[in-house]
Amino acid sequence: MEKTLGALPVIADYCRRLDLAGIIDRACPVRDLALLTHGQVIEALVANRLTSPAPLVRVTDWAREHAVEEVFGIEPTLLNDDRIGRALDAIAPELDHIVGSVGAQAISMFGLDTSRLHWDMTSISLYGAYDQADTDHPAPKFGHPKDRRPDLKQIQAGLAVTGDGGVPVFHRAYDGGAGEVAQVVGAMSALQTMARPREFLLVGDSKLVSYANVSAMIASGVGFVAPASKAYTPAATLAALDLDSAAEVDYVAERDAGKPAADRGRWRVTEDTMTLAGKRKRDPVLTLRRVFVHSTARARAAATARARKLDRARDDLDRLVRGLGSRHYPDEKAVTARIAAIAAARRVTAYLRTETGTDPATGKPILRWWFDHAALDAETATDGWYALLTNLPADVDPAEILIRYKGQEVVERRYGAVKGPLAVAPLFVKNNRRIAALITVICLALLIFCLIERQVRQAIAPHITLDGLYAGRPAKPTGRLIFEALARLRLIPAVNGQPPGIPQPPPLQARLLDLLGVDPTQPR
Repeated sequence: MEKTLGALPVIADYCRRLDLAGIIDRACPVRDLALLTHGQVIEALVANRLTSPAPLVRVTDWAREHAVEEVFGIEPTLLNDDRIGRALDAIAPELDHIVGSVGAQAISMFGLDTSRLHWDMTSISLYGAYDQADTDHPAPKFGHPKDRRPDLKQIQAGLAVTGDGGVPVFHRAYDGGAGEVAQVVGAMSALQTMARPREFLLVGDSKLVSYANVSAMIASGVGFVAPASKAYTPAATLAALDLDSAAEVDYVAERDAGKPAADRGRWRVTEDTMTLAGKRKRDPVLTLRRVFVHSTARARAAATARARKLDRARDDLDRLVRGLGSRHYPDEKAVTARIAAIAAARRVTAYLRTETGTDPATGKPILRWWFDHAALDAETATDGWYALLTNLPADVDPAEILIRYKGQEVVERRYGAVKGPLAVAPLFVKNNRRIAALITVICLALLIFCLIERQVRQAIAPHITLDGLYAGRPAKPTGRLIFEALARLRLIPAVNGQPPGIPQPPPLQARLLDLLGVDPTQPR
């Protein structure tokens, strides 16, 4: 009976190159009589995430159906729930060491350029109460979940990826209620221990910017670029900018590469400086460059969104007017409540103006409403504009600052992979110690996922597509498409003294294995 081979030989090869099992086993040794080391179990879990993303149950069945024994040398029955739980418990106290060591190994082995790193955080929702959290590990708490499940507790995870291929070289789990601003310095310090050179550029979202964070980055020689929040760049400042005086940027977004020049998004930049003061009088005032960016794509999107919400608000208000005096809106109080609900739901509070009252002749409520054109014009003047803050020196021009920032969306794509191809739905694990360990397993799987994607893209350069990758057509290699293609590989187990065999891979799979430098006939 055939087994699924899939990408297991590739995963095993990348685990070996990362020294994943070795790093874990040196940090978390087991007794000599143990049938499996913790490193072997974690490698198997990484392979499970990458080949069969599903809730962490019945791993033994997965290992039996896949060629885990042939590739990793692990008897499937050994991957029972108890053994997996003990491995997660064992690595939990050593996560910082494991993450740092594997990240440094990835940088060294694969020649990753860490001169620019992108940082962001996300939330992972959890099923369960978790009332007795281990204080040595991140605690599940209610917060502001990105998946809009406020009924579930969450753990937060931070991820730092390289500008070179979007490879996640560092991650860390945090309390569910942890503030994102307060985690930046710790992440920066951890990155400095593994990055070469130590003086890298850190790119993040607006939560990267606080007086404490900026001070620490300047003192450590770390450059940064992050968007300015409204606290540092109010709407009135953006509205006063002159588009004609801003310099055009020679940049084409990847999504626009195949479009005619007239249909592509365009950017313009201009800059000034701003100061950042500390809470104490003795804190030195920090001066930062503020780069104002205008994006035609953002401007179009803002205008479209505003027109849509105005139309929807207009429909709601007209319906309300038609219903005045009905059983739903019998008096001014009911009308006022409905107006407030419409304004909030359609997000038009800033420019909706109303007058309500009661008709003395009929006793019915009356309503007159209109949109404030001055407020609309003020908002329209800001369309397409946003600001970036940076401590980069003056010899880095504003256009280059924008281009360096543009890679930030790669972090969001990687979180998309975590919650998509790696299928991290809301989690249910026994305790928060195992939650933290499982997040590391998932992020190690993401590391391999991204390294494989990067290697295939580098191997086919200067071409950017690979023939037959998507429904028989050329496509840009992504981790998802690569793993979907490799999933078709099969293995014929050993029978009657005959060694296991692998049928000749189809052309696409053979091509991918060649690009990755992996021979599937040579197990670990």
